[in-house]
Order: sequence, then C-alpha cells, then structure tokens
Amino acid sequence: MPTRVLQREWLQLHSSEHASKWAVIAVLYLAAYIILEWASFIHVHKGLPITPWDPGLGVAFALMIRGGPLSGLILFAGMVVAETLVLQNDVDWPIDIGVAAITALSYTSVAALVQRYFRIDADLTHLRDVLMLLAAGLAGAVLDTVLLNAFLLAVGQFDMRDVVQVAWPLLIGDMIGIAVVTPLLLRFRVQERFKTHRLLSLAPEGALYFCIIGVALWLIVGSEGAHGFRLFYLLFVPVVIAAVRHGVDGACFSLAVTQFSLIGLLHFSGYGASEFTEFQTLALVLTVTGLIVGVVVSERKNSDRIARDAQARLVERQAEAAQVARVNLVSGMASALAHEINQPMTAARALGRSAQHLVRTPGSDLSRADSNLSAMLTHIDHAGDIVRRMRNFIRRGHSHVSTINTRDMLEEAMTLAHAEAFARHVRVDLDAPADLPDLHGDRVQLEQVVLNLVHNAVDAIATAGQSHGHVHVTARRHSAPPRVEIGVLDNGPGIEGELAGRLFDPLTTAKQDGLGLGLSICASIMEAHGGRVWLHSGEPGATEFRFTVPLDQSQER
Repeated sequence: MPTRVLQREWLQLHSSEHASKWAVIAVLYLAAYIILEWASFIHVHKGLPITPWDPGLGVAFALMIRGGPLSGLILFAGMVVAETLVLQNDVDWPIDIGVAAITALSYTSVAALVQRYFRIDADLTHLRDVLMLLAAGLAGAVLDTVLLNAFLLAVGQFDMRDVVQVAWPLLIGDMIGIAVVTPLLLRFRVQERFKTHRLLSLAPEGALYFCIIGVALWLIVGSEGAHGFRLFYLLFVPVVIAAVRHGVDGACFSLAVTQFSLIGLLHFSGYGASEFTEFQTLALVLTVTGLIVGVVVSERKNSDRIARDAQARLVERQAEAAQVARVNLVSGMASALAHEINQPMTAARALGRSAQHLVRTPGSDLSRADSNLSAMLTHIDHAGDIVRRMRNFIRRGHSHVSTINTRDMLEEAMTLAHAEAFARHVRVDLDAPADLPDLHGDRVQLEQVVLNLVHNAVDAIATAGQSHGHVHVTARRHSAPPRVEIGVLDNGPGIEGELAGRLFDPLTTAKQDGLGLGLSICASIMEAHGGRVWLHSGEPGATEFRFTVPLDQSQER
C-alpha cells in the first residue's frame, strides 16, 4: 500500500510539473503571437488586417506541430486578444471571435491530420518533413481563406469585390508566415543546446549575411517599378550560400533575417498592400527554395556522419575480432610457448648454480664462472624476447602504421611459430634475402597474417598424422607492380576444391574446433594494406598460400 501511495503522489507531482511547464510555454507563445501581430499590423481592409505577412500564425503553428491540437487554443486566444485589445479594430466582437475560431479550427485540424496520419518529424531532419510542413501550411491557408471569406460574406462584412481583393494577400500572408517562422522555431528547439563559443564563431559569418542581405534589399527597395522586382533574385545568393554551408538551420536563419528586413523596409518606404503582396509572393518562392536546399544539404551531412560512425564502429569491431583471433592463435600455442620459454630458463638456472658453486669454491676458475654468467644472461634474454614478442603480438589498440624491416618481421613471426611447430614435430624454415625492401604498414597485423598461415599449415600436417612435416616460408621482391610477395608452402594433405573457393569467407573452416575467422581477418588486413592474400595451390604435398604487400613508389627510385 505505501508503495502505491508513493507512486500516485509521484505521478501527481510529475503531472503538475508538466502542466506548469506547459502553462509557461503557452504564455510565452501567446505573448510572442500578440507582439508579432502588433508589429505586422500594417494594412487594414474594413477593419480586418490584410498585410500579406502573418508571423504570429507561424509561431502558433509551430506549437501545434510540437504540442498537439490543444495548442490551437493559444492561437484562438491570441487572435481574440490581438484584434480586440491590441489592434483595436472597428469590427464587432462577435465577428472577431468568429474569425479567430475559424482560423484556429482550420490550422488545428490540419496540424492534427499531419501528426496522426503522416507522422511528421517536428525536427525537420528530412526533405519529406519539410515538404509535408509546407503542404500543411498551404492546406491550412487555403481552408482558412475559403472559410473566412465565406463567413465574412455571410455576416455582411464583405462583398465579392472584397473577397477578390483580400483572398490572395491572406493566403500569401499565412503561407509565408508558416514557411519562415515555423521551421525557425522547430529547428531552434533542436539546436537549443548551442554552445556559446559555437555562436561566437558564427558571428562574423552572420554579420556578413546581414550586410549582403541589407545591400540587396537596399537595391531592391531603392529601385522603382519593375526593376526592383527583377533585382529581388539577388536575395537568393545569401540564402542559398547559408543553406549550403549550414543546412536547414542556415536556411532558416537567413530567411528570417531576409523576411523581417524586407517587411521593415517596405513598411517604412510606404508601399501599399498590393506591392506588399507582389514582394511576398517572390519571398515565398525564395523561402521554399531555401528550405529545400537547406534540408537536402542537412540530409547529406547526416548521411555522411552516419556513414562515418558506421565505418568507425566497423573498424573497431574488426580490430576487436583481430585481437580475439590473435589471442586464440597464441592460446593454441600456449603449451608449446611455455616449453620454449622453459628451456632457456632451465639452462639459465643450471648455469647460475654452476657459477654460484665456482664463486664459493676457493681457488676456482673465475673466468669459467664469468662465462657461465654470460651464457645465463643470454638464455634469460632469449626467454624475455619470446615473452615480449608474444605480448606485442596480442596487444590491444588501433592500427599503428610504421616502416617495417621485412626480414626482421618475418624472423620474429618465425620465433613465435617455432615453438608450436617443434612441439608437433614439424620443421619450419625461412627463405628471405637480407636486402628485402622495407614495408609500410602495421607490423603486428602483418605478423598475424604470417603466423596464422604458418599455424594453419602446422595444424593441418599434425592433424593428418603426417611424418616429416615441413613448412617453408619465402619472401621475394617484384618490380611490376612494385611489391613484396610472401608465400607459405607446406607438404600437408592439401585443400579440397569445394572448400578452396570459400576459404576467405567468414565462419568458413575445415577444423572441428575452428572459428572460421583467421583467413577472413587475414584478407581484411591485406585489403587494408593495399595487397591481397590467396590460395596459390591446394594440391596435397604442395599447399601454398601467398600474399602481397605493395611498396611505396619512392622505394623504387
């Protein structure tokens, strides 16, 4: 019972906090709506505002898309307050309430339809969402314009001439208000965690856009007649540049600056409602173009980012798989390596005891003791080298590219492989000239390829119970194209033809306890180094794998 009480109290507290937060947001949006309506109240026709610019509607529509149909109440309340108290028009209050109700119901219905049946993403991260938002704005504007004019005709406020005069400005004003303000607010909600230093770094570029837009508007508004309309297309330059550089956020910012600046200049220049409408029609074309360019660029950037993240995760998984393969490889040779380390340590112990006995015996040969100590250190160093090579081989980390001495790399791999081969009575030898050119790549990864091929050969020979097993590793330099080719030849039982074609596929193995990852990882390593690995011969008694590592062109000169 106490648990249920606590749960109920927590839900009530959570609900009250949510309601309080929603109330604050509603008040802020209502205030923003009223202020924008007051600022855009320029032209009036029979007591009703007909300026083709309705930014307050854009604010309310953004809240509808984010908050749901109940947000339509804010639009209704805002219109009633703005038209009766702030704008103080000469229309009777029942008509004001009817106009507010029709507009709120029109846009609320469209917003609910888009949310419920078309699942619009309010973050506007895809072209589909932007086009859906613009289509919803157009549908709401058409529905609102038709219903408003029908209502005003019915109550005798308008006649048909009035309808012809105000229908297009109302439609354009609603459309561009939604197209400019709604995406700006929706994207601001996404980017509300912008860091201060990020905004400061964008300040010089933003100032440059202000200057370009200001000069373009001065040329447009300062020109008379049709010439000014022809110069309107200068505004496409800063808007498209901002959209290309910063995606949909850059488009929203530049379009808002352009639109608010344009309205201010047209108002202070004394343009009438008809000129306003013509300019706003062009501005609507500019807005749609800028938003489409911006969201396409954002989609491309998001796709590139997702691809980079996927590639990084793939590389990380490949590195982890390679490490697992190295550990499994060394684990399979653990007993043989322990035997290889035990031999020099046993010899070192015997030499140490002999030197100790000589030192304690009066008149003994101290030069012999010194020789024993020197031999003991040599055996200890040999055991330490084996441990160091094994530790470096199974180390975890990212690929480390360096210049590699080819002969030294092969000898180190042979040292690790020799212990297992000796324990399984298989002879391993290396045929590599001392003047082989250096390679450029990851030493541990290349050693892994060599060691994996040798281990497979030794394992195949030992599993077949074959006597006089022999693995022969060769390395040769080729000039066309410049590369080093390394081969691992064994006299084991060979590889069946059906299996030979799938050897390098993941999870393909001929061993009963094999993981099927070794050769697949070898192929990935060689591909990353610009080379390749392949089965040169699968014949019994002459099975040979080869791989190549390309040389830098500078080594050929």
